[in-house]
Amino acid sequence: MPKKNQFRKKRNDTKIGTIEKAYGVDFGVRSDMKLETFLDKKGYPSLSKAIKNINKKNK
Repeated sequence: MPKKNQFRKKRNDTKIGTIEKAYGVDFGVRSDMKLETFLDKKGYPSLSKAIKNINKKNK
């Protein structure tokens, strides 16, 4: 698992469920949603911003 604040570049067709398992987060969307769709729908510029925002909300 990457160190804190280090996220590996993911392909846009990666499924959210795969990312949730890898980084231990829950985005609250269907696990079969593609990363690109999730970022577009939620307005995040990148996966790292999405994970940081989710972690902030959960604290």
